[in-house]
Amino acid sequence: MTSTTMQDTYPVRLTGELDPNLSRGLWLVKWLLAIPHYIVLAFLWVAFLVTTVIAGFAILFTGRYPRSLFDFNVGVLRWSWRVTFYASTLGTDRYPPFTLARTDYPADFDVAYPEHLSHGLVLVKSWLLAIPQLIIINLFTADLLYWGTRDNSASSYQNAAGISLLGVLVVIAGFSLLFTTRYPQGLFNFVLGINRWVYRVIPYIALMRDEYPPFRLDQGEHEPGDVASPGPVTTPQFVNTPA
Repeated sequence: MTSTTMQDTYPVRLTGELDPNLSRGLWLVKWLLAIPHYIVLAFLWVAFLVTTVIAGFAILFTGRYPRSLFDFNVGVLRWSWRVTFYASTLGTDRYPPFTLARTDYPADFDVAYPEHLSHGLVLVKSWLLAIPQLIIINLFTADLLYWGTRDNSASSYQNAAGISLLGVLVVIAGFSLLFTTRYPQGLFNFVLGINRWVYRVIPYIALMRDEYPPFRLDQGEHEPGDVASPGPVTTPQFVNTPA
């Protein structure tokens, strides 16, 4: 029997359960269908930045993250992850709900509320201590491959576009769906691991936890240490045997 260690129980949890019956071609238009969410999230992220600044001052003087602001910011991240899972990870065809609250959606996100936070770390977490983490997630999510039209007069490229490593993996998954109706489980697990790393770093930068994010690519639908859901409960049958 294995036990869950503290290393495995980082207080930021991201899950995403792969839909076994994904549409062959819906992924081609999910970005379009998700536009209403993108519009709402644009306003929510502006509010997220404002509440983070307010919370930073509160932590500096009181050592506490105001619970209402914390719950709001967790909700924004949860909403963002659901939309990412639908439109960018392609893990489900179920349309995300318009809510900050937890639901039965196959993608979920949560951060454990800290009773106390360091007064001093709030000054260096977001920009200094997070630099190694930002470098790593930048390798996953920044545009690494570029293409475009060349402007001969200026000897430069115009109308350039790019794609990240994460984007390449999702495109591969999309074509796999298109031609085989299957999302390779190993590829899905890797994509979830990248997203899990990113979504662990964001709460740290947003001052929501003091624990430094692990340098670990935890792949799969669930967090390390999560216990698989039990199977159906059966009633034991008792058979009388002769003495």
